[in-house]
Amino acid sequence: MTTSLRQFSEMVRKRKITATSLIEDACDNAVAHSDLDAFICLDRQGALQKAQRIDNELKESSNNWPLAGIPIVVKDNINVRGFQTTAGTPGMNFQAKTSAPIIESLEKAGAIVIGKTNFHELAFGVTSNNAAYGAVRNPWDKSCFPGGSSGGTAVAIAAGIVSAGLGTDTAGSIRLPAALTGIVGFRPSTGCLSTEGIVPSVPAFDTPGPMAANVEDTAYLFEILTGSALPQAKPLNQLRLGLAHPLFDNLSPGVYQAFKAALHSLSSAGTTLIEIDLSSLVSAVLDVGFPIGFHQMKTAMTQFLASYQPNTQLAELVAMIKSNDVKAVYQESVLGPKAPSNAEYQTALKKMPGVRDNYLKIIQQHQLDAIVFPTAPSEAQSISTSSNQLELNGKILPTLDTLIHNNATAAVTGAPGISIPIGRGNNGLPVGLELDGVPGADSTLLAIAKEIELQIPALVSNGLK
Repeated sequence: MTTSLRQFSEMVRKRKITATSLIEDACDNAVAHSDLDAFICLDRQGALQKAQRIDNELKESSNNWPLAGIPIVVKDNINVRGFQTTAGTPGMNFQAKTSAPIIESLEKAGAIVIGKTNFHELAFGVTSNNAAYGAVRNPWDKSCFPGGSSGGTAVAIAAGIVSAGLGTDTAGSIRLPAALTGIVGFRPSTGCLSTEGIVPSVPAFDTPGPMAANVEDTAYLFEILTGSALPQAKPLNQLRLGLAHPLFDNLSPGVYQAFKAALHSLSSAGTTLIEIDLSSLVSAVLDVGFPIGFHQMKTAMTQFLASYQPNTQLAELVAMIKSNDVKAVYQESVLGPKAPSNAEYQTALKKMPGVRDNYLKIIQQHQLDAIVFPTAPSEAQSISTSSNQLELNGKILPTLDTLIHNNATAAVTGAPGISIPIGRGNNGLPVGLELDGVPGADSTLLAIAKEIELQIPALVSNGLK
C-alpha cells in the first residue's frame, strides 16, 4: 500500500520525516532517471532551501500546511517564480517574476516545486517527442512515447520521482499521458482553475489540472486548489454510466481486453452500463474544435508574447520551432494558407454552445452519472515511428487525430474528464479508462472515479522506482 500525499504531509508536520529528506529523495530519483528526459529544469538547490525553511519553521511551531514539504513537478508552460518558462521551444525563454495562481495555491499549502517538466513542443502534440529538449520516454518501455502533451509530468510520477504534479489539457494533454504511463490525470471543467500565468494553446479549451499516482492524491490536490471537499459518491450499484459509441469502436486488442475486463468488473458490482451513440456529437466536436483551435493559437500566443516576452514576434517563435510536426501546423494551419478565416472562426464559436447543450441532453436523457470509454484507442508506441503516424489494427493512421479522438469532447463541451489506469495491454504497456462528467460537477466526478478505482484492479505505477 502506497503512502498518500495527505499521509506524507502529516508525517512532515509531526516531524516523523523531514521535508528535506523528501526533496533529496525526489531529486536523487530525478537524476537516476535522467534518461527518461522528463525534465527541462531540475532545481535541487532551490527546492532544498525551501524544504529547510519548512523543517526549521516546524521546529519552532506547528503548522497545518496540507502539502508540507511535498515535492511536485510542473509542466514548463506554467509560470513558477524564479524558474525559466520555455514552453518546450527554443523561441521562448523568460524568467517568471510571479507564479501562476495555481502554483501559489500549492506553494502556500507547503508544496515544493523541484523542477519543470518536458513536453510536446508548445503543447501541440500527443507524443511528447520534443526535438528541442529530447523525446520524453515512457518508463514502462523507454523506446516508446508516454503520450502528450504533458508527458514529462506523467513520466516523473510513473517513474516514482514524485507522487504528483501539474499538467495542462487542451484536447487530452493530461488524460492521454496519464493513460499511457499508468497514472491518474484529471482535466477539470473549463474555467474551474485559473489559466493566468500559463502559456496558452486554445483559451476556449485550455485548463491546468492535477496528475498523481492514484485518484486519492489527484483529488487531494484538486481540493487544495479549489477549497472544495469531495461529496459522498453513489455506491457502484447505483451508478449509471454511458458506454459511448464510437469511442470504443476501433481499439487495439490490448486496450479492448483491458476495457472489456473493466466493464465486467463494474457490471459485477451492479453498475448500470447503458450504450449511447455519440457519433454526431464527436463529429460536431471536431468540426468546431479545429477552427477555434487554430485561430486562437495565433491570437492567444501573440498576446502572451506581448505580455511576457515582448521582443519576440510570433513569426520569430514559429521559425525557431524544432519539432517538424509542430512547425508544420503553425506554418500551415495557424499562420499559413490553411488557417481558418475570421468568418469560419465566428461560425465555429456560434456552434459551440449547441454542442455543449447536446452533450448535456444526452446525459440527462439517459440519467447518466458519467460517460465511460478508453482514454486512448492504443497503448504507447515507438518514439522512432510515431511523430506523424501510428499503426492501429493493421492501418496506418495520423497520430494526433487518432489519439485525441476520444478526448476532444470534454474540451469543446467544457466537461471534466479523468483517466484512471485499468491494467496493461498485450504488450505490457498501460491502458487507461476515461470518465467524463457534467460541466461544473468536478468533485462529483472525482468521487465516482475514486469508487471505480477501488473496484478495478489496476497497475501500481510507483512500482517502477
